[in-house]
Amino acid sequence: MEVQEILKTNSIANRFISQLRDTGIQKDRMRFRRNIERLGEIMSYELSKELEYEKMEITTPLGRSVVPEPKNEIVICSILRAGLPLHQGILNYFDDAENSFISAYRHHPNNDEKFEILVEYLASPSLEGKTLILADPMLATGRSFVNVLKALEPMGKPAKIHLVSVIGSDEGVKYLKTEFPENSKLWIATIDHELDKNGYIVPGLGDAGDLCYGNKMQH
Repeated sequence: MEVQEILKTNSIANRFISQLRDTGIQKDRMRFRRNIERLGEIMSYELSKELEYEKMEITTPLGRSVVPEPKNEIVICSILRAGLPLHQGILNYFDDAENSFISAYRHHPNNDEKFEILVEYLASPSLEGKTLILADPMLATGRSFVNVLKALEPMGKPAKIHLVSVIGSDEGVKYLKTEFPENSKLWIATIDHELDKNGYIVPGLGDAGDLCYGNKMQH
């Protein structure tokens, strides 16, 4: 699996990541969601350079023009709930894509730091021969992405898989490289080096779902 880390080259994306991490700025939920959405747009633009294109002839008010247009059939699959603003950023650029939604959450059966990833909801079109974009802003252990990929297997085999994430960990990225097929590529804004004992990215930014939509009750 190939990895493209956006912040290895300085760009306006640096500012959006900075604001997502900042404990003062991130309290503004609307800005937090919008910054994730913006990063989804930036990574979609970069991702679009690797799609397949075909020439299309269009009529302008003054003549004819030939423009290469992407021909891939795209399905965007986001992991609820933190994936929603990232999903919207991707959908802003691939506005004719099909959409898939899946739940994947951390379940602590013994009420301690040990957890398992549970997938309980899935709504998806066929993925057979299509370009699948998996969206989740936080790539911590990588287990959510892997469990989601397994849950999607009955939907068909994609021709290409793109994973889109905002912040990840070295450990999570290494794990994905062992579990995802060769026709996969990870697009990620930046990668941190540590996970704490609870499986959260350090320095990271906290719980993206809570920062987007408010604190949840534990169960």
